[in-house]
Amino acid sequence: EVQLVESGGGLVQAGGSLTLSCAASGFIFDDYTIGWFRQAPGKEREVVSCISSRAGNTYYVDSVKGRFTISSDNAKNTALLQMNSLKPEDTAVYYCAAVTYSDYACYRLEYDYWGQGTQVTVSS
Repeated sequence: EVQLVESGGGLVQAGGSLTLSCAASGFIFDDYTIGWFRQAPGKEREVVSCISSRAGNTYYVDSVKGRFTISSDNAKNTALLQMNSLKPEDTAVYYCAAVTYSDYACYRLEYDYWGQGTQVTVSS
C-alpha cells in the first residue's frame, strides 16, 4: 500500500523558514516523481515544486523560485521542501504527491498518490 505522510507545517512569521517532510512507503522512491502542491482557501490547488530523482530534474513555480528548495533522499524514501523567506501568500495546506516516473515535465503529470496535507500559516 502506497502511503505519503507530510509533516513540518506550522505557524511562522513572514521572513521565517519551515521544512516540510514527506515520508513515503509502499513503493521504490527512485521509480517515482514527487510533487509538492498547495491549496489556499478559495483558490485552486497549484503545483509548488516537483522532483524526478531518476532524471535529476526539479521544477519550481515562479512565485517560490529562489526561496524554496526541493530534495529527495531515496535511501530514506523521504522528500523535503525547504521554505525560506516565507510570505503571507504562502499560507496554504501543502500536499505531497507521487506518480510513476515519466519523461514528461513533472508539473504536467497527473499524480496518483496523495498525502493528507499539512497546514502552513505565515503571519504578517
